[in-house]
Amino acid sequence: MRKKSLAAVALLGGAALLVSFRPASDNERYFEIAKNLDIFATLFKEVNTYYVDEVPPAKLVKTGIDAMLKSLDPYTNYIPEDDIEDFRTMTTGQYGGIGAVVVKRSGRTVVQAAYEGYPAQKAGLLPGDEILSINGVTVEKKSNSDISKLLKGQANSQVKLMVTRYGQEAPVEVNITRDKIQVDNVPYYGMLTPEIGYFQLSGFTVDAGKEVRLAVAKLKEQGAKKLVFDIRDNPGGLLNEAVNISNLFVDKGKDIVSTKGKVSDWNKTYKALDAPLDTQIPMVVITSNRSASASEIVSGVLQDYDRAVLVGERTFGKGLVQATRPLSYNSQLKVTTAKYYIPSGRCIQEIDYTHRADDGTLGKVPDSLRTAFKTVAGRTVYDGGGVAPDVEVQDREIADITRVLLQKSYLFDYATRYRAEHPTIAAARQFKLTDADYQKFIDYLKGKDISYSTDAEKALADLTKKVKEEKHYEDVKTELEGMRKKVTTNKANDLMRFKPEIRELLEQEIVSRYYFQKGSVEASFDDDPNILMALNVLNDQPRYSALLKPGTVEAKTRPEAKRSTAGGK
Repeated sequence: MRKKSLAAVALLGGAALLVSFRPASDNERYFEIAKNLDIFATLFKEVNTYYVDEVPPAKLVKTGIDAMLKSLDPYTNYIPEDDIEDFRTMTTGQYGGIGAVVVKRSGRTVVQAAYEGYPAQKAGLLPGDEILSINGVTVEKKSNSDISKLLKGQANSQVKLMVTRYGQEAPVEVNITRDKIQVDNVPYYGMLTPEIGYFQLSGFTVDAGKEVRLAVAKLKEQGAKKLVFDIRDNPGGLLNEAVNISNLFVDKGKDIVSTKGKVSDWNKTYKALDAPLDTQIPMVVITSNRSASASEIVSGVLQDYDRAVLVGERTFGKGLVQATRPLSYNSQLKVTTAKYYIPSGRCIQEIDYTHRADDGTLGKVPDSLRTAFKTVAGRTVYDGGGVAPDVEVQDREIADITRVLLQKSYLFDYATRYRAEHPTIAAARQFKLTDADYQKFIDYLKGKDISYSTDAEKALADLTKKVKEEKHYEDVKTELEGMRKKVTTNKANDLMRFKPEIRELLEQEIVSRYYFQKGSVEASFDDDPNILMALNVLNDQPRYSALLKPGTVEAKTRPEAKRSTAGGK
C-alpha cells in the first residue's frame, strides 16, 4: 500500500502546484479536489487492510469511477486497457474475426447471423447452428464476452468450431480462416421503384461518408431520381462523418454543426468543405425514436436547410459531444465536452443532466422552455427534444403473442427448420408464405410454451383481487368469470387474429436464411409503414414541395407546426 500512499502524496503535490498559480476562487476548488483525493486514497487503504474478505483493487476502483461518472451523464465513461480493443471496434467498425453474430440462449451458444461474404458464411456456418466448442474449448459455461474473445483473432489465423445443426445427427466441424471484418455503415442500398432509390445508414464509423457517397452514386447509375434515406435506430458515432454525410447534400461553405462547451478553445463550427454530390434530388429521411447523436445532426441539418422531408418518429434527443482523453496505463476517458447546435441554432438535447431533483432524478426540457427557431425557408422548428419529423408515422406496437414468439425464438427456430427442408425459395421481394405454410407453423407451435398474460387478463386479475378485498366478489363473480372466458377465447385465437403481423416477421426471418441481411431488408419493403409513407410523399411532388414551405396546408400538418399553432414554445 506504500505505493498507493505515495501516489496520493504526488496527487496532493500536483494539486498544490496548480493552486499556487491560480486565483483564490480556484484555490478553494483545487483544495477540495486535493482533499477528496486524499480521503479516497486513505479510505481505500483502510478498506484494503481491514475488510473481512480479499478486495480486488482494480474492480473496486473501477466501480467507484463508474459510479462517479454515471452521476454526470450516460456518455462519460472510463475505458480500462482491457476494453480498449472493443472501443476501437465501436469507432472504426473493424475487428479481426469470423463475421457472425453469436448469442447465448437458454445455456446454448447459437449462431444468430452470418454476414454475407465474410469468413463464417463462406465456411458454411449457418444461422441456427449451436456451437459446442471453439478450438477445443467447450463453450457451454462461457459468457458472451468469453465466446467473443475466442472467436476474434488476427486475420488469416484459423478457428475450428464444432456445431450441431438441425437435420444432422452428428456434430459438424466448421473450419474458418479469420479475416479483417469491416462492419458496413451502409448495410443496404437498392431500388424501391424504377425511379426511387433507398439506402440505410446504421452507423457513423470511419468512412461512413464515403460509403454513403458510393451508395447514392450507384443508385443514380441505376436510375434513381429520388431517394429514401433510412437512418432509423442509428445510435450515432463520429462527428466528422456526420459532417461529411451532410456535406453530400448541401452546398459547399454552409454551416453544418457548431460545438460549444466549457473549454472555449475547443468550440468550433464545422462547415461543408467539399463540393456536394447532389443538392437537388428529392429526398425523404426516415427517423425513429432511437436515431441519436450524429444521426440527429444529419437529419436536423437536412431539415434546417429544407433539403429533405423527414418521415417517422421524433429522434432520441442526444445533443452532447464526447471526446476521448488518454489516461495512465493505456486507459482512456470518454468525456462529454460540449453540446452541438445545428444550422438553425437549435440544440436537440432532451435530457437536462445539469439540474437534478433532490432525489437525483432527471427531467426533460419542458415544452414551456423550448425555443422556436426557423429553417432557411422559414418553417418553425424547436430545440430541446430531438428532431421532429415533417410527417409523423407511429411505430407499430406488436401483439403480445408476437412478442412471445420473438422472445422465445420460435420464429427463429422455425426458420432454421424451414431452411433445412427447402433448398431454395423465391426471390426476397416475391417470397410469401401460403395459408398452408402458416398452418404448418401453427402445428409446429403445438406443445410449445406460448403462455402470456394480456393487459386485459392483468386488469381482470387486479379487479378480482380488489373486489375480494372489499368483500364484493360473490356479487360480481358471474360477470367476472364471463369476462375471463371471453378474454381467454380471444387469446386462443391470437395466432389467427394476428396472422398478418406474425407471417410478415416469419417471412423476413426465413428470407434472411437464403438472402442474408439484404434479403431480410427487401422482404420488409411491402409492409413497412415508414417506407410506404416515404414512397407516398416522393410520388406526390406537390405535397413534397408544400411540406418544405412555410404556411402551406401540408406544412401546417407538421408536428412542430401544430405545437406552434397551439402556442407552445
